[in-house]
Amino acid sequence: MVGSIKVVGFGPGSFEHITERARQAITECDVIIGYNTYVDLIRDLLTNQEIVRTGMTEEVSRAQAAVKQSFEGKHVAVISSGDAGVYGMAGLIYEVLIEYGWMPSDALQVEVIPGISAINSCSSLLGAPIMHDACTISLSDHLTPWETIKKRVEAAAMADFVIALYNPRSGRRTRQIVETQEILLAHRSKDTPVGLVKSAYRKQQQVVRTTLEHMLDHDIGMLTTVIIGNSATFYHGDLMITPRGYQRKYTLDEDVQRLRPGERLHAVNEPWALQAHVEQSQKIQERMTIPPLKSITRSSDSVVALAKEALDLVQSKASMRSGETPVNVTSVIANNPAVTSEFRVAVAPGIANKRFSKEQLICLSELASEQGEVHYTADHQMELRLQTEDAQAVVERLLAAGFYVFPVGEVVKVKACDFCDGEKEEPIPYARELAERLGGRKVPKELHIGVNGCAMACYGAVLEDIGLVYRKGKFDLFLGGKTTGRTASAAKMMAEGIPAEQIVELMETIVEEYSCQAFPSERFHKFFARVGIVGGFSYEKKGPAVVVDTVCGA
Repeated sequence: MVGSIKVVGFGPGSFEHITERARQAITECDVIIGYNTYVDLIRDLLTNQEIVRTGMTEEVSRAQAAVKQSFEGKHVAVISSGDAGVYGMAGLIYEVLIEYGWMPSDALQVEVIPGISAINSCSSLLGAPIMHDACTISLSDHLTPWETIKKRVEAAAMADFVIALYNPRSGRRTRQIVETQEILLAHRSKDTPVGLVKSAYRKQQQVVRTTLEHMLDHDIGMLTTVIIGNSATFYHGDLMITPRGYQRKYTLDEDVQRLRPGERLHAVNEPWALQAHVEQSQKIQERMTIPPLKSITRSSDSVVALAKEALDLVQSKASMRSGETPVNVTSVIANNPAVTSEFRVAVAPGIANKRFSKEQLICLSELASEQGEVHYTADHQMELRLQTEDAQAVVERLLAAGFYVFPVGEVVKVKACDFCDGEKEEPIPYARELAERLGGRKVPKELHIGVNGCAMACYGAVLEDIGLVYRKGKFDLFLGGKTTGRTASAAKMMAEGIPAEQIVELMETIVEEYSCQAFPSERFHKFFARVGIVGGFSYEKKGPAVVVDTVCGA
C-alpha cells in the first residue's frame, strides 16, 4: 500500500475562500492532521476521517505523524491556514521526509495545495496596499534569532518595501513590535499608513487603519497581520492604497500612455531617473575637470544625496493625490475608526450582586436575537456579541435594564466576591468605586483587580494581577499574581492594613504607572518584575505571612 500527503492551505478560514482543490483534498484523505483551531475552522468539510489535533508550537510532531501515517499506506491531509508554503507546514513536511530518506521519485507522492496567505487576505480588506514590491517578515524569534530579524526589518525599511509583519506579538513577545516600530521610524515618515487586520474573514474580524506613529496605540496580537505602507502609500477615505508605480511611470488621465516600456528610464523622457542623474553629473564633472564619475560612484555621500532627492520626489507626489492638497492622515483616521464586524460589550448585574433579574435576561436574549451570542466569562460578567450599526443604542438599552456595562479587550477588570451575599457590606462601596473609576480603562494588557470581603479570600483575589483583601476596616494588598500557565503563582503580599479610604486612590496610581510604563501587551506581573517598583511597593519586598483569623471576617 502506498499512501500520500496533501499539504493543504485553506486560506483565511472562511468557507467561501477555500479553493475547490483544497476542499477535494480534505474530503479525499483518510486522516486530517492540524492545529486545534485549524481543525475547528474546516469542521464543516470533515466526514468520518481520523482527526489528529495538536496544540500550537507542535508543528514538528504534526509533520512526523503525517509522514508515519503515509508510510502505513494512509492518505493524509496536513492543513494550514493561509498558504501552506508561507510560514506553514509544507517545508517541514519535506524536511521530515528527507530525514527518512524519501526522494521525489518515490511512490509516496506529496502535493502542496496553495491557499490565500494573510498578506493577500488582509490587504484586500484594507484596499490595495500591496501594489508594489513587498515582503513578509515574521517577528517570532522562536526559530530565528532576533538580531537577524531586526536586520531584515531594517533592510526592508531602507529599501522602501511595503512590509507585512506576521506573528507580531504574543503574550511573551512584547518588545519585538516596539523595536520594529523604532527601526521603521528611522527610515519612514511617522504618517506612513499602517493597517492592522485581525482574524481576516473570520467571525472575529477586526480592521484598523492607523499610522506608523500610532500603530502601537491599538491591539496587536498573534492573530494580527500588520501591513506597513511604503513612501508612496496613501489613504483615500478608509482605503489604503499603494500606487502601482513610482512618480510619472503612468498617467491616469490619458487613454494612451505617453511612454512605452522601452522608452522609460531615458534622460530625455524621465529626467529624475538614475541614469539621468549619472549623465548630468558626468557633464558637470567634465566642465569642472574633476576625476571621472566612475571613481566616485561608490561615495556614500553622493548615494545618500541621490536617494534623498528621489525620496523627496516620491513623497511630494504621494502627498498630492487628493486635489493637489496633501492628504491629512490624522483626519482620515478620525473620520474612519476601526472597522469591526462584531460589537462586544461586557455586562454584570452589579459588582457584589451576582443575581440577574428576569428583565435583564430577557434584555440580553432580545439583543442577541438569532445571530448574536451571550458568553459567561471568568470575570463574573456576561459578554454580549452581536452585529449592529448602532452600538450606542445597545449600550443605552443595557444601562436602562440596570446593568453595569464595560468594554472588552485590553482593559481593567474589577472582579469582586459577593461579600457573603451582601452580608459583609462594609467593603462593597470600595469595590463599586473601583469598578466605576477603573473598570474598562484601557491598559497595555488585560488587568484583573480582585476584591475579597474577608480574610478567607474564597473568590481568589490573591491569585489576580492585583488582589485586595478586606479585614477589620482595612485592606491587605497583593501584587503580581500569574493566573495562567504551568508556572502560575499567587501574588506577593505587599502591605497589610491599608486604610480603606486610601485604597481607590492607590489603585489609580498603580494602574496609571502600569498604563504609562508597560510595553504593549506586557502582563502586569512581568511589568512589576521588570520595573521593580510600582505604587511605591518593591518587587523584591516580601511581607510577613498573612494571618487568617479563625472566624471568617473577625
